Parts: sequence; C-alpha cells; structure tokens
Amino acid sequence: MSVLSSPYFHDEAKAFEYLESIVWADGVVCPHCGAIDGRVYDLSGVRTKPSKKHPEGKVRHGLKKCGECRKQFTVKVGTVFEHARIPLHKMLQAVHLMVSSKKGISAHQLHRVLEITYKSAWFLAHRIREAMRSGDLAQPFGSEGGAVEVDETYIGFKRDVPTRRGTHHKHGVVALVDRDSGQSRWFKIDSSTADQIHPIVLNNIAREARLMTDEAKMYRKIGRDFAEHGTTTHARMEFVSPKDRTIHTNTVEGAFSIFKRGMRGVYQHCGEHHLHRYLAEYEFRYNTRTANGFDDRQRGAEAVKGIVGKRITYRRDNVSA
Repeated sequence: MSVLSSPYFHDEAKAFEYLESIVWADGVVCPHCGAIDGRVYDLSGVRTKPSKKHPEGKVRHGLKKCGECRKQFTVKVGTVFEHARIPLHKMLQAVHLMVSSKKGISAHQLHRVLEITYKSAWFLAHRIREAMRSGDLAQPFGSEGGAVEVDETYIGFKRDVPTRRGTHHKHGVVALVDRDSGQSRWFKIDSSTADQIHPIVLNNIAREARLMTDEAKMYRKIGRDFAEHGTTTHARMEFVSPKDRTIHTNTVEGAFSIFKRGMRGVYQHCGEHHLHRYLAEYEFRYNTRTANGFDDRQRGAEAVKGIVGKRITYRRDNVSA
C-alpha cells in the first residue's frame, strides 16, 4: 500500500471530502456571505449540462447551497483551485508530488504523470506554489536570544542585462534561518545592497538575537543593532569560527544548496516575475521538512490549508495575482 493509494487521490467524491475536512475543519463557511455553520444544504445528484464528452452531464461533487444567501458553492470557491477544470483528485496528486519532491518536480513531469496538458500542469504548479506562500506576519526570529543566520545567493540571468563578472546580471535571493525553530524566510532582492537587505533583516529578526553572517561589508553597521554579530571570512576559506564553533552560516548555505540544485537541475529556467513563488515553494518544504516533524502526508495537508483566500489568473505569457 503506497501513499498514492489513498481514496482521495483516485475518487472525486472522496477528494472533496478530504478537502472539506481540511478547509472546513471548524465548520462550513459560505464563501459568498461568510455565514459560519449556518443553514447549508447538500445538493447531491446535481449534474452539469449534457455535452459530447458527458452525454448525461457531469456529476457536481461537493455542491452545497447556503440557506442564508441562497447561493451555491463548493469548497473550491474562494481558493486557488476555484474554476480549475482539472479533477480535484488529480490536483491533490499534484500537491503531494510537489511537497514530497525535495528539489521540486517540473511542469513537464506533472503533465506526463497526471496526463493533462503542459499548459494546465504549469498553471496548476503555480496555483500550488501560491498556496505554499505564507504571507503572514510571524514572530521575529531569535526572540529568545537564539542564533539567526542571514546570507544571500544568486540564480539565473536577468533579461536584457549583459553578462559580466560579478552578480549584476543574476537574480538575487536573501534567506534567514532561525536555528532554534528550524524555520526560514526567503526574499527576492534586486541587488545585494544595504538598502535592499537591511529592512529585511530589521523587520524579521529580534534585536536580542545573535546575528550570523559572512564578512560582507553591508552587515557590519546593522550588526551593531543586535545582541551579537558573529562573522566568518569565506574569502579565507573560514566557514566556522575557530574561536566559537556556533558562529557560522552553514545552515542557510545548506538550504541554498537544495534550492540551487532544484532550480538548475529540475526547473532549469525561471522568469524574474515568477521567482517569488519558487522561493515560497522551497521555503515551505524547508520549514516542513522531516527534521521539523512533518512527513509527506502532513506536508501535503499543510499545503492544502494555504489554498484559502488566494487566487491567481492565467494570462497568455504570465500568471498574475
């Protein structure tokens, strides 16, 4: 028996039951009027209009009607899955494949496995990445005086920017890792300057934290705002301080190694306007890794929780919020 043998991965009715158990864990909520645990009626046996593919009409699983506003809805309304034409059980398979693949899974692979078009697989993957995106105002890292690592990395190539030495032509990413909680936060930056990085550090790290960085000059001034600022000199091949073995940025470097292997080996190319969603995907998987107490099933359920209140629409050459 494998994980993908679960009924909600193969049966549409079971898929709706599974989604309802997560999205409506505290009771059914009407997405139209916001009524919680109001009068809700199950509309079983309702079918769509007949078509060539479905001469008798297609069963509308999970259909309900609100007794307050009298409007019909399913659990998909008001989520990233709204108006999706792909069967829900296949979308749940895609969620599982994305959360259980350490370095990601390409849209072409989803297209082959799920037997849907590449265009649909590509858009579905972006829907799921949007569900993975946190966007909440969480507690600052290092609030208990713990160590927080900060580092930046570069990936890909910017469009219409000439290639030359340095990182000017690459996409910039800065990441923060809280050693105590094992959580991370990832941000896209236009350039690795103090103006770009200082606000991120100050807004996401408590002042009582121990800040851990490399020898980059941009961290020298801001390091004075924290209880301690530990640095290692990578230019001299120093990756752990010989005076204090807790001073290093190896944790965030390890997170970056997974990110880069995935972006180069699996996705291979990423447009700058999509980078924030790919960062959300890797941040989500890092924060819900096995070391933090999650298995693949729990990670999938956690991703599904994030579908509510988010919508993205498809355009010919873009995915817009």
